[in-house]
Amino acid sequence: MANVSNLEAQVDAYPDEVVTGGRVTAVAPTGSAPPVLPSHERPVDVGAGITLLEPREVPLGGVRAMHVWRTLPHRDIRTIGAWCFVDHFRPATGPGMHVPPHPHIGLQTVTWLLGGDVEHRDSLGSRQPVHPGELNVMTAGLGIAHSEDTVGTGSTIGTGSTGNAHLHGVQLWTALPDAHRHQEPHFEHHGDLPVLTAGGASINVFVGELDGARSEAAVYSPLLGVEVTLPAGARTELPLEPDFEHGVLAVEGEPVAAGVRVPVSALVHLEPGRRSLTLEGPGRVLLLGGTPFGEDLLMWWNFVARSHDEIAGAREDWEAGRRFGVVDHPAGRLPAPALPTTPLRPRPNRRRIA
Repeated sequence: MANVSNLEAQVDAYPDEVVTGGRVTAVAPTGSAPPVLPSHERPVDVGAGITLLEPREVPLGGVRAMHVWRTLPHRDIRTIGAWCFVDHFRPATGPGMHVPPHPHIGLQTVTWLLGGDVEHRDSLGSRQPVHPGELNVMTAGLGIAHSEDTVGTGSTIGTGSTGNAHLHGVQLWTALPDAHRHQEPHFEHHGDLPVLTAGGASINVFVGELDGARSEAAVYSPLLGVEVTLPAGARTELPLEPDFEHGVLAVEGEPVAAGVRVPVSALVHLEPGRRSLTLEGPGRVLLLGGTPFGEDLLMWWNFVARSHDEIAGAREDWEAGRRFGVVDHPAGRLPAPALPTTPLRPRPNRRRIA
């Protein structure tokens, strides 16, 4: 999913982000004065090694915008393992997901649906619908372009028409480590993922491994991605890798994670060192984990890089029609926003407190 616009930019309450026409589009220059976050958007310590991140609502463009609820990147906690971007889109009437062709470098897009259907197209020639319980993973590497559209009753690709009112899911990015970010792009679809049951909960492993169940999706650093569905009265204890940090994103109901009730679209961050996690229903959560990402990242528009020159080069190639190929899609491709006048600089996974 893209975050794009070409209108006059302004600095959001999060100094890492620039909002353009209602869309978060870019990383603000290092040195921007960090404003005080509203009280409901500040990280909250809710226990030993546990921090609650409230989501912020982001309209993805225009008067008839599709709204998402974003928890990563956060001003203070930018990544969980290599997971560097978390958008939760809830069921609603209005425009579905209609994102015309746009470019990516240095990351993987991970599309996980809870309701509705989306079609992926990319410049490698892939054309793949994804349904709830299935996984689309696109590894951008050196560069790829793709589009994503709601499909189903009332939705017409390329027109921006009203899509499936039951579209519900999470758009995730993982940052590729330096040793793997220059690879050739590729796309995977996984329709048969391992499912576990424990304590009345259903557990779908879509990335990494949990309790002996492993997803076949390609990963380039130690990662975990799991959906857990908990009926009322369900209580389960999941084993955790103690070297991982974890995030529990509530996507439905009123789940409790590590004794903390998590509001829908909010995320509880768990520091490394835990060997297990207790979850209670009713509700549905995504458990995301990985070893803390040790590389400073530069995230701008749809690119994850390490330097301003890399970002500028990728933007120039996209605007010139180089590197990223062509997506077979009826809509025109998205133009890149203007770069800020101040050079962009990479940032660590945690905000350094002066």
